Amino acid sequence: MTSGKNPFLIVLGIAQDGGVPQAGTKQHPGWQHSEFRRHVVCLGLVDPQSSQRWMFEATPDFREQLHMLDQVAPVETSPGLNGGFLTHAHIGHYTGLMFLGHESLGAKDVPVFAMPRLREYLSTNGPWHQLVRYHNIALEPLSAGKPVQLNGRLTVTPFLVPHRQEYSEVVGYRIKGPSHSALFIPDIDSWEEWDAQGTRIEDEIAKVEVAYLDGTFYADGEIPGRDMSGFPHPFITHSMERFRDLPPEERAKVRFIHLNHTNPALWSDSEARKTIEQNGFRVAEEMERIQL
Repeated sequence: MTSGKNPFLIVLGIAQDGGVPQAGTKQHPGWQHSEFRRHVVCLGLVDPQSSQRWMFEATPDFREQLHMLDQVAPVETSPGLNGGFLTHAHIGHYTGLMFLGHESLGAKDVPVFAMPRLREYLSTNGPWHQLVRYHNIALEPLSAGKPVQLNGRLTVTPFLVPHRQEYSEVVGYRIKGPSHSALFIPDIDSWEEWDAQGTRIEDEIAKVEVAYLDGTFYADGEIPGRDMSGFPHPFITHSMERFRDLPPEERAKVRFIHLNHTNPALWSDSEARKTIEQNGFRVAEEMERIQL
């Protein structure tokens, strides 16, 4: 990696936990054509100056995403990760840890940053506790609101968000570099529930230059035959309505991520994508880079 450049984030996946296309989908162009596939939500963090790399989420697409990271920021070692940050224990966000195990990479003490309940879950439930016992991973503690200093140029701060907590807490992250900061919230029940807990998403957007936000579903009615009114995600249409009075420069920070395979905004020629962009927002694209 070339030294003397700012750290950067790279998007390694934008899809909801099941990926695109999802298992069981019979007719989808992604089965025949790679340009219609999308990896599960993941960010890579790279510091070219120190040749350090981190990943946010360990997804079922971990193999491909590690290769993608190797293409843009190659290192000599494997897996060549200085750590991974997990948001929660839903299948798309942590099950890729299995590739660090002795059946695959056989990694040695890769730091995995997790909140208390998630650390307890990973260390006491199989097969994950085998990764700990075999020293494939080393669980590192996180505390809500407490920054983790990665090096002299990078800090990562977790914060709690309301979302289904079957096995662990759920967090988002603020990732701060020497020049810019980014927000990463792939899953949240609703912005209004966060309001009730004393945090406004608009205030969090104001603190950063780019905000990767939960865009799982575009609108109600997206899944035929299902009442989506109780789905635990803010529809993109609702987020756009909520953010409509933000100044253009604030709306331009928002990049929707974690898109379900049914979400029409996945595709650049869709009316949904056109509406998002006409309103001053964006959809995250795989392999896009954000300088920090």
